[in-house]
Amino acid sequence: MAETKDKESGLSRMLTLEIARVTESAAVAAAKLRGRGDEMAADQTAVDAMRRELNRLPIKGRIVIGEGERDEAPMLYIGEEVGLGEGPEVDIAVDPLEGTTICAKAEPNALAVVAFAEKGSLLHAPDIYMDKIAVGPGYEPGIVDLDASPKDNLMALAKARGVPIAEITACILDRPRHAGIIGAVREAGAAIRLIGDGDIAGVIHTANAAETGIDIYMGIGGAPEGVLAAGALRCIGGQMQARLHPMNDHHRARVAEIGIEDIDRKYTMEDLASGDVLFAATGVTSGSMLRGVQFKSGGVETETVVMRAKTKTVRWIRTEHGSAK
Repeated sequence: MAETKDKESGLSRMLTLEIARVTESAAVAAAKLRGRGDEMAADQTAVDAMRRELNRLPIKGRIVIGEGERDEAPMLYIGEEVGLGEGPEVDIAVDPLEGTTICAKAEPNALAVVAFAEKGSLLHAPDIYMDKIAVGPGYEPGIVDLDASPKDNLMALAKARGVPIAEITACILDRPRHAGIIGAVREAGAAIRLIGDGDIAGVIHTANAAETGIDIYMGIGGAPEGVLAAGALRCIGGQMQARLHPMNDHHRARVAEIGIEDIDRKYTMEDLASGDVLFAATGVTSGSMLRGVQFKSGGVETETVVMRAKTKTVRWIRTEHGSAK
């Protein structure tokens, strides 16, 4: 009966292992260029490795969140078809190297990330900015709101936890555009964990605040990363709201081109990623969530997390690859 349900959902349990191979290959490829200062080369090698693995899978896959604009063949572009052309129809969101700058500098928390979902389940978000707020599981629906002030959100979270605001920590990307949010959070009395890049990991960290120390994520990051992060939260629990944040006329034109009519719409987590979702991330550089790729004599070691929304399962996979890898 379980197998029948898997077929109906479009995502087979067999893809749980296959999706790990996709991110492992991208991570190993990118890790070979850690600390070399070449962001574009590291990103491209991760893209190439991820594409090769995707094209080995028994799926009818379509990239809906990609690395490049439509029809830019060197990247995994929006609309690109991948897989062997047989099996379930799958929407795919990719970030072959989440944190190109931190990989180039060999700093913590660079990841290779991918999400599979049933066809039509992922928001087709353009490659522009997105305003986001996210918290982990265990709270009443609507505990935080994208349109509320940072102070009001922090107060609501502190009240729900039964602690003073001083015991709440917010994760925010360290960018000049966040000066106002950072000031408001500090004025409210909460702590801040500033990150240089990698807001997918920042959102995921809210789901395990007891270990990560991060209670809430807020701020403006990439829209594609927002969809991937929502896919991960669907698997492990939490709440997220988001809104596209165009910075110029080119961004607004991209929103119109992709077919989104209401640019001011506030998306829930389920609007961003619905149905059954498989999410995988492999560490490129070691960080707070995953250990980075380890090159050793005779082989390579990777650490990967694989999650599934339907079953709420989270698998931590440490893999030893032979030298052929």
